[in-house]
Amino acid sequence: MRLLSCLSLNSLSTGLSTHLSTHLCTAFLGLSTALCTSLSTSVYAQKIDAPNVVPITAQLTSSGQPTAKALESLSAQGYEAVIYLAPPHVSDAVREENIIVGRQNMVFVNIPIVFNKPAVSDYETFAAILQGLGNKKVLVHCQVNMRASTMVFLYRVVVGKEDPVLAYEAVSKVWAPSGPWKQLMLDVLQKHKISFEPY
Repeated sequence: MRLLSCLSLNSLSTGLSTHLSTHLCTAFLGLSTALCTSLSTSVYAQKIDAPNVVPITAQLTSSGQPTAKALESLSAQGYEAVIYLAPPHVSDAVREENIIVGRQNMVFVNIPIVFNKPAVSDYETFAAILQGLGNKKVLVHCQVNMRASTMVFLYRVVVGKEDPVLAYEAVSKVWAPSGPWKQLMLDVLQKHKISFEPY
C-alpha cells in the first residue's frame, strides 16, 4: 500500500524535483500511517453506552455499567464474555444482565465486590476467571469503572507482565484509587514483588 501511494504521488508530481517529490511522498505516507493507526484504535473503541469506557486491547475493555440496550448488542460487537464486578443489587444494576448476556450465548460472571471492602481474594478470583477465558473478547465492568479499571490493571501487570507505569494510564483515565483500593493495589503488587506506587 505504501509503495502504491508513493508511486501515485510521484506520477502526480511530474516535473517537480526529486527532492520535493521525496518530501511529498514521505508526508503522504506519514498521514496514511496516522490514519491507519486511528482506524485500528477505533476498532477497539467500539460504541458501548456506558460510563468511562476504556478499551485496553482488541480483546479486553473495561467500563462502568452498560445500559440494557448496550448489553444486548455486545455479541454483535464480537464480545464473548462479561465479568461484572459489583453486587447485583446496587442501584444502577441492570437486573436481568445475566439473562441478557446468556441469551447471546456469552459467558457471564459476577464477582460482587463490596466497594469499601475489596480483598486480595477478589483479585485472585477475578484473575483466575479472566485467565480461564483465554482469547475470548471480554468486557469487564462495574458501576463507573473504578473496580473494573483497578482489577484489569492488576491483571495486566501481574499475569500479563506489562509495565505498570503504562498499564496504570488506563486507571488514571477514570480515577485515582485511594483508601482500601489503593491498599489493595499495594498488597497485590507487593505480593508479586512488583514495585509501583499508585498515584
